[in-house]
Amino acid sequence: MEIVLDTSAIIAFIANEPERDSIIALTKGATLIAPASVHWEVGNAFSAMLKRKRLNLDDAVKALTVYRTIPIRFVDVELVQSLQIAADEKIYAYDAYLLQCSLKYRAALFTLDANLAAVARKLGVRVLEA
Repeated sequence: MEIVLDTSAIIAFIANEPERDSIIALTKGATLIAPASVHWEVGNAFSAMLKRKRLNLDDAVKALTVYRTIPIRFVDVELVQSLQIAADEKIYAYDAYLLQCSLKYRAALFTLDANLAAVARKLGVRVLEA
């Protein structure tokens, strides 16, 4: 089974959030995939935490070491179809990339973002929740 991971789930795993055990249990044995944009979103999330002084650079580097242990296969998604989803659903392109990835690979979406989960369900994407 393939599961698309979004940034919220990845950050929750890395940051040892309460959802971590559920993330591990629900993804065990699955092939984890994500659009290539997720890699940069993870960097952006840590950049925002540094800016807000929620963590220091040493902690961010340690967190990125944990991130590199997650066996995610990064895949391409079609930009035109993604932008169509973004336009139709009035969402950001980054969220549309995740949805396009789920649709293209017929994969469930693991997200902690309630709004993204709602749009995914509307589009017929199976959503996994912690």
